[in-house]
Amino acid sequence: MANSDQSPAVRGILLDIEGTTSSISFVHDVMFPYVLQRLDAFLHERWQCADLQATCQQIAQDAAGRVGQSDASGQLDPVQIAAEVRQLMAGDVKATGLKALQGLIWEGGFHSGELVAHVYPDVLPAIERWRQAGIDVRIYSSGSIAAQKLFFGHVANRGDCLSLFSGHYDTTSGGKKESDSYARIADDWQLAPTSILFVSDIAGELQAAQQAGLQTRASVRPGNAPLPDSLQVIRIGSFEEIA
Repeated sequence: MANSDQSPAVRGILLDIEGTTSSISFVHDVMFPYVLQRLDAFLHERWQCADLQATCQQIAQDAAGRVGQSDASGQLDPVQIAAEVRQLMAGDVKATGLKALQGLIWEGGFHSGELVAHVYPDVLPAIERWRQAGIDVRIYSSGSIAAQKLFFGHVANRGDCLSLFSGHYDTTSGGKKESDSYARIADDWQLAPTSILFVSDIAGELQAAQQAGLQTRASVRPGNAPLPDSLQVIRIGSFEEIA
C-alpha cells in the first residue's frame, strides 16, 4: 500500500479502538457504566480468584501507596480497591491494573450477550481489503489485550472478528503517548517503523508515533475531541480514505 504523500509503502496498520474503530460514546456510556454497576459485587464474588488477586496487586502497585492492606497479613482491602477504581475511572486514567480489571468484568458481559461491541461500518470492510492486499493489521489500545479480544470477538451483527488481526498491544508495551512504546511494537512486529501506519484520535499518541518514525492518520469521528491545528497529520473521517 503506497501513500499519496510518497511515504514508504505500508506493510502494517496499527489501530486504536476508542474514537477510531469504535465510538467514544459506546465506551463511556455503555462499557464504563457496566464496570461501575458491577464492581462491588464482582470483587465480593471473585475476591479469592487468582486472576483477580493478581489484577488487584497491579492496581495497588499503580496506585503508589494510595491502596493499603487490610491487615498485617498483606491482604488487600477490596473496599480500597473499589474506591481506587472509581477514582481512576472518573479521571479516565489509563492504568494497566485498572484496564485488566475492566477486562475481567467485561468478560461476563460479552459472554452473556449483555455487551455487544460497536464498530463503525467502514472499519471491518477496510480491514478485509487491507489484509487482501497483504497488509498486517494489529490493535494498540489502553484497554487490556484480553479486553481487546473480547471486544472484537463480539462485534454487533458480525460476531467474532478476531481473525482480522495478527496481534494486540496494550500498556504493557508502554504508554500510548511515549515514543518508545511504538519503537517496541515495531521491533516486536519485525517491521521498520516507517512501514507502519498508526491511526488514532489522540494528538499525543499520534505525535509519539511520529517521533518513533511511524506514519500516522488522525481519526476524526463524531464526538471525538478536536485536534489542535498545529498537529501535522492527515485527518480522515473514514477508513475508506486509507487507499
